[in-house]
Amino acid sequence: MIFALMIAVILIPFIGGIMLQVMRFPDRRYKQCFIFGYVRLNTLLTYVLLSQGPTDVIEVINFAGAKLNFSLKLDGMGMVFAGLVATLWPLAVLYSFPYMEHERNGRLHENLFYLFYTTTYGVTLGIALSGNMLTMYCFYELLTLVTVPLVMHTLTDEAVRASRRYFYYSLGGAAFAFIGMIFLVVYGDSLAFSFGGVLNLDAAAGKEDLLLIVYVLSFMGFGVKAAVCPFNAWLPRAGVAPTPVTALLHAVAVVKSGAFAIMRLTYYGFGTDFLRGTWAQYFLMCVVIFTIVYGCSMAVRETHIKRRLAYSTISNLSYILFGVLIMTPLGLAGAFCHMVFHGVMKICAFFCAGAVITQADVNYVYELDGMAKKMPKVFAVFTVSSLALMGVPGLCGFVSKWKLAGAALESGNPLAVAGVGALLLSSLLTAIYMLTMVIRAYFPGNDFNYDSIRDVKDPGWRMLLPLTLFAAAMLLFGVCSTPLVEFFTAVANGLI
Repeated sequence: MIFALMIAVILIPFIGGIMLQVMRFPDRRYKQCFIFGYVRLNTLLTYVLLSQGPTDVIEVINFAGAKLNFSLKLDGMGMVFAGLVATLWPLAVLYSFPYMEHERNGRLHENLFYLFYTTTYGVTLGIALSGNMLTMYCFYELLTLVTVPLVMHTLTDEAVRASRRYFYYSLGGAAFAFIGMIFLVVYGDSLAFSFGGVLNLDAAAGKEDLLLIVYVLSFMGFGVKAAVCPFNAWLPRAGVAPTPVTALLHAVAVVKSGAFAIMRLTYYGFGTDFLRGTWAQYFLMCVVIFTIVYGCSMAVRETHIKRRLAYSTISNLSYILFGVLIMTPLGLAGAFCHMVFHGVMKICAFFCAGAVITQADVNYVYELDGMAKKMPKVFAVFTVSSLALMGVPGLCGFVSKWKLAGAALESGNPLAVAGVGALLLSSLLTAIYMLTMVIRAYFPGNDFNYDSIRDVKDPGWRMLLPLTLFAAAMLLFGVCSTPLVEFFTAVANGLI
């Protein structure tokens, strides 16, 4: 039963996408009902799977002995990621319907979009349900292949260049990540995910520095998708993709898969007992602290709305990695908090931006003047999202930042304590680049001519419903996050 559910939630989005290519529908509404139906079914089955709790490793294919096999497993960390993916994807699909109604390339092009869009759902769940490093690596590479067509969907020169850059960066990162997997095969007891790591310290004796170098290379390899400096140039360029794609790239699928893979590599591969206190920990912590400040600084100077949000993503992803590199249970729990809460905050911000783009055909910050009067519902939600990203108390962003800062201070690591300063500076810069957009929308100036945007209005319910639910979630997690934080803490301690 459990094995069937695991296979089903990985394959249903792909099978549904294939059926979409051959089926004929009387009109677009029937097609949208079909797409939303199989995506919602997949989410329901994922929830059923999660309700069963952690499972043992299920071997699917054995390639060569005990170490090299394709296996599936649901553990605490996988439950966190799978739950996030399954919750956000149906809302993203619902939002995409009115957005894609502006599609100008014909029915076939739209059908191909949904083939890759929903297949990405199944592949991302495959990463969450992987039972060992080899399985996760296979799904991780497949994620690149199914998302490249989404980035280049519009087929403009800019989209093609962005997709090439994304592919080249991902290919290079995969090569470095592969090195880490090979060394775990040689110096590890297995490739299976085991909390605390799988390194055989007797076999690794005398080769500690080499293994630390390999860990750094693997971290940076997986860090390409997590947009770690200096391998983050692909992410702002990928904003050329349709907003439903960029929202999932920045909030759930690609970037969070990179952060999730680094969590697996650190806590279930090399192990924190081996890594804590080493030069590798300090070096990588310097990299992510720099990335936090760099991303926010670039967002302040960026005037393109989606690229500004992309630089914000670069910064916030390194919040997660900062929690991972503290290498304590509290740090990992804080990383889980920010992974989930940032997913909600950022997908909401991108969807608000997409609503403005579709309704008003604007792409730059200086074009937002007066928009809040014409689109009050969208900008009310965008304001909540902005405040949450800043870390205002009462919203979910404050909870995750507080947990990360507390973990850093409790660790006693001087560099981690210095990182708290980076978090504070980042919050200040976030207030600047997010509130700039909010203030321009609400207060364009006394001499502003509203007749220039008189045809602009809020979108329909299919866009507004996801936005409303995301805003409610940010408020709910801000004031009632204790059960979720307790679950994250149990996972971070290896209890689930």
